[in-house]
Amino acid sequence: MSPKKPKVNKVVLAYSGGLDTSVIVPWLKENYGCEVICFSADLGQSEELDGLEEKALASGASKIYIEDLRLEFLTDYVFPTMQAGAVYERKYLLGTSMARPLIAKRMVEIAELEGADAVAHGATGKGNDQVRFELTVMALNPKLKIIAPWREWDIRGRKDALAYAAEHNVPVAATEDSIYSRDRNLWHMSHEGGLLEDPWNEPEEEMYTLTNSPENAPDEPEYVTIDFKAGLPVRVNGVAMGPVEMMEKLNELASKHGIGRVDLVENRLVGMKSHGVYETPGGSLLYEAHAALEQLVLDKDTLHYKQQVGLRYAELVYNGQWFTPLRDALDAFVQSTEQNMTGTVRFKLYKGNVILVGRKSPFSLYREDYVTFDEDDVYNQQDAEGFIKLFGLPMKVQAMLEIEGVGVSRYRQPDYSNFKRD
Repeated sequence: MSPKKPKVNKVVLAYSGGLDTSVIVPWLKENYGCEVICFSADLGQSEELDGLEEKALASGASKIYIEDLRLEFLTDYVFPTMQAGAVYERKYLLGTSMARPLIAKRMVEIAELEGADAVAHGATGKGNDQVRFELTVMALNPKLKIIAPWREWDIRGRKDALAYAAEHNVPVAATEDSIYSRDRNLWHMSHEGGLLEDPWNEPEEEMYTLTNSPENAPDEPEYVTIDFKAGLPVRVNGVAMGPVEMMEKLNELASKHGIGRVDLVENRLVGMKSHGVYETPGGSLLYEAHAALEQLVLDKDTLHYKQQVGLRYAELVYNGQWFTPLRDALDAFVQSTEQNMTGTVRFKLYKGNVILVGRKSPFSLYREDYVTFDEDDVYNQQDAEGFIKLFGLPMKVQAMLEIEGVGVSRYRQPDYSNFKRD
């Protein structure tokens, strides 16, 4: 016997207009007897938004909000994560992970505006997105009920969903779907499922939607410069641009040269591994450019510690813990390191490669006159002798004690345990 459903009067649904969320509208009305308000966020997914209102209303929604959140997405989520150098499991630039808390935050705001007592999403019970949506709701308004149809209903696949849609007169655009599960926004495109379910399979070229293959990229390299001011990108090739226009331009440049493809078997939060392919063309350029400036501007201890912060920051973002005190605290540290992150980075783009060929900053800590092999007034090479003696003192003491005991340092003592006579 299924548990009794809580009483819900009005629900705000994160709505894409695809088959799943279109079916969720009548399902919510049928199973919860509630009014359904849809919310669609434009994050640069380039999907057709025209006709979405008519489709939502035809599916049974009372109204729909369609909002352009691209600028907020970049300035409040993408750029801070990039500035932290946050990369999940060495490769994933967190394109989907960063988008979910923004969508959920706006969903909560609309729920409060409309007097709704619940929110709903179309994330499955196996993935990370359900956690990202629901943790955000819990952090921002824990009084809202959360409905996740995929954890409740009897629909188990596309065939069931199409049958339910037909039964309830829900308009669906097509009966055939890609074999891949995809998520796209202004930062990236992700691909899962289909041939990728076997990690041994090489992804087919037809799967990629953003980037040129390196083989088909131009045979001539292209030079690109990116200017930063206090850690934020402000110009491409000397032309000032806003965040949205800049990402579109960087995506165009990098995609042409086959840049930004990542193939990753990652550890999902829910405990299983999944195989995904990501395309993050312009984002790859920004990460590389920002890191190049850090080489010049940050001192050794700050840079090394920031690398550790980036790992933890990536975990929090991936796990849906955006609205947490720890991320706020880490972000405060990151922002303090960004004040002098002003300068220009130059790349050569060629056949899938981002080749760093120059960087400069008015706050650079690199001084040619300090590192030169010629004579200088800053560094006395004889000082190195005392430094080396003190730096190596613990190793020296340990070796002296070992020699007094067994006659030889343990690093000099041969190990014959694996020796085999011919």
